[in-house]
Amino acid sequence: MTYSLSDFDFDLPPDRIAQTPLPERSASRLLQVSGNREAPVFADRHFADIVAQLQAGDLLVFNDTRVLKARFFGVKSSGGKVEVLVERVLDERTVHAQVRASKSPPAGSTMRLADAFEVTVGARAGEFYTLTFPDDVFALIERHGRLPLPPYIEHDADAFDESRYQTVYARTPGAVAAPTAGLHFDAGLLAQLQAKGVQFAYVTLHVGAGTFQPVRTENLAEHKMHTEWYTVPAETVEAVAAARALGRDVVAVGTTSMRALESASQSGQLIAGSRETALFITPGYRFKTVTRLITNFHLPKSTLLMLVSAFAGYEAIRAAYAHAISHQYRFFSYGDAMLLTNQETA
Repeated sequence: MTYSLSDFDFDLPPDRIAQTPLPERSASRLLQVSGNREAPVFADRHFADIVAQLQAGDLLVFNDTRVLKARFFGVKSSGGKVEVLVERVLDERTVHAQVRASKSPPAGSTMRLADAFEVTVGARAGEFYTLTFPDDVFALIERHGRLPLPPYIEHDADAFDESRYQTVYARTPGAVAAPTAGLHFDAGLLAQLQAKGVQFAYVTLHVGAGTFQPVRTENLAEHKMHTEWYTVPAETVEAVAAARALGRDVVAVGTTSMRALESASQSGQLIAGSRETALFITPGYRFKTVTRLITNFHLPKSTLLMLVSAFAGYEAIRAAYAHAISHQYRFFSYGDAMLLTNQETA
């Protein structure tokens, strides 16, 4: 079956959009979807129940990216106000960024950000501007930037957000959005999983702002996917091979881990390395590495909703989202989670 954009729309009551995280990470809910694609079975669980749903030898693959304080407010040399969102760090002094201003800043001009330092505007790179920082990018971002919460969260980031919109295992700075399925794991839950014999591995995919962009073309084949940079270490490839040798599941923690693993598997086998990916997963895609997926609930008409529909089945996901709405699950970045199984690779 060929799907179009309108097939991935759904009505979500605004009060289902989680605006703040729960006091405890692992206190969120977990909707487990099993059965087959045509007749899914739903189990309403707590996220801490994930321990009982995994076996010794199963492999959890986490995205260890760390969210940057990538949002800045400032002024152009002309005096006009600007808002800057760093999209990608290119080197120790250069970034690509979105710039909001009443008039586009020309190449060669400067902008003063956070009333602390000046950046120089360089060449355009598609929708982004190249900006040169006066000193180490990561240091200036951490010292003067603001956490870029998703556009559907209606409050400004505070100290609680700076802690909770970051996974407990985040270690590689570079993302402008959190890999949100990982937000449900705390140190205690990770310890329980390790004690059971569940194995851990890591990838890095720096989540870009494009993850929040809706698809705007009814014909999905016309959609230009945003690109992201990912790394799959050799030890992760080895861990996947070990899980497969035991007949255990490879469980992606989040769509970003999924995207990294599947992008690195396009030759038919998982290959270590660092690369750009513009992989657009829609129903009909055959998954090569991942057998189970932990994920949050995604926006209507989003590429992530298409990805999970490809993984668990279009009708199963439609039914699961209807179940989640009627059972008062919390949606999006600070919301609840799902546990999905790919029937074709099970």
